[in-house]
Amino acid sequence: MTNISNIDKLRVLLPHWIRHNAEHAAEFRRWAEKAGDAQEDIHAAAEQMVLANHKLESALKQLGGALEGKDHRHE
Repeated sequence: MTNISNIDKLRVLLPHWIRHNAEHAAEFRRWAEKAGDAQEDIHAAAEQMVLANHKLESALKQLGGALEGKDHRHE
Protein backbone atom coordinates (compact mmCIF):
# COMPACT_ATOMS: atom_id res chain seq x y z
CA MET A 1 0.00 0.00 0.00
CA THR A 2 1.37 3.38 -1.01
CA ASN A 3 1.53 6.19 1.52
CA ILE A 4 -0.10 9.10 -0.34
CA SER A 5 -0.55 12.60 1.04
CA ASN A 6 -3.93 14.27 1.35
CA ILE A 7 -2.82 16.81 -1.27
CA ASP A 8 -2.01 14.02 -3.72
CA LYS A 9 -5.37 12.38 -2.98
CA LEU A 10 -7.10 15.66 -3.81
CA ARG A 11 -5.08 15.93 -7.03
CA VAL A 12 -6.59 12.57 -8.03
CA LEU A 13 -10.10 13.18 -6.69
CA LEU A 14 -10.70 16.72 -7.93
CA PRO A 15 -10.59 15.87 -11.67
CA HIS A 16 -13.04 13.04 -11.00
CA TRP A 17 -15.40 15.35 -9.10
CA ILE A 18 -15.15 17.99 -11.84
CA ARG A 19 -16.06 15.46 -14.56
CA HIS A 20 -18.87 14.06 -12.43
CA ASN A 21 -20.32 17.53 -11.76
CA ALA A 22 -20.18 18.39 -15.48
CA GLU A 23 -22.12 15.22 -16.27
CA HIS A 24 -24.75 16.15 -13.68
CA ALA A 25 -25.05 19.70 -15.02
CA ALA A 26 -25.65 18.35 -18.54
CA GLU A 27 -28.25 15.94 -17.20
CA PHE A 28 -29.97 18.76 -15.28
CA ARG A 29 -30.22 20.76 -18.50
CA ARG A 30 -31.71 17.82 -20.39
CA TRP A 31 -34.31 17.24 -17.70
CA ALA A 32 -35.06 20.94 -17.28
CA GLU A 33 -36.64 20.91 -20.75
CA LYS A 34 -39.21 18.45 -19.41
CA ALA A 35 -39.80 20.19 -16.08
CA GLY A 36 -42.49 22.71 -16.92
CA ASP A 37 -42.68 25.39 -14.24
CA ALA A 38 -39.52 24.06 -12.55
CA GLN A 39 -37.39 24.51 -15.67
CA GLU A 40 -35.84 27.81 -14.55
CA ASP A 41 -34.78 26.45 -11.17
CA ILE A 42 -33.25 23.32 -12.67
CA HIS A 43 -31.31 25.41 -15.19
CA ALA A 44 -30.13 27.60 -12.29
CA ALA A 45 -28.96 24.49 -10.43
CA ALA A 46 -26.98 23.42 -13.50
CA GLU A 47 -25.33 26.83 -13.62
CA GLN A 48 -24.43 26.57 -9.93
CA MET A 49 -22.78 23.22 -10.66
CA VAL A 50 -20.71 24.91 -13.38
CA LEU A 51 -19.69 27.66 -10.95
CA ALA A 52 -18.73 25.05 -8.35
CA ASN A 53 -16.53 23.39 -10.97
CA HIS A 54 -14.73 26.70 -11.58
CA LYS A 55 -13.82 26.77 -7.89
CA LEU A 56 -12.74 23.12 -7.94
CA GLU A 57 -10.62 23.78 -11.04
CA SER A 58 -8.99 26.74 -9.29
CA ALA A 59 -8.27 24.60 -6.23
CA LEU A 60 -6.77 21.88 -8.42
CA LYS A 61 -4.49 24.41 -10.09
CA GLN A 62 -3.36 25.72 -6.69
CA LEU A 63 -2.53 22.16 -5.62
CA GLY A 64 -0.32 21.58 -8.65
CA GLY A 65 -2.73 20.09 -11.17
CA ALA A 66 -4.11 16.65 -11.77
CA LEU A 67 -2.27 13.61 -10.49
CA GLU A 68 -3.83 10.57 -12.10
CA GLY A 69 -3.63 7.56 -9.86
CA LYS A 70 -4.14 3.85 -10.39
CA ASP A 71 -5.66 3.40 -6.96
CA HIS A 72 -8.50 5.91 -7.21
CA ARG A 73 -11.29 4.94 -4.81
CA HIS A 74 -14.21 6.81 -3.32
CA GLU A 75 -13.45 7.48 0.34
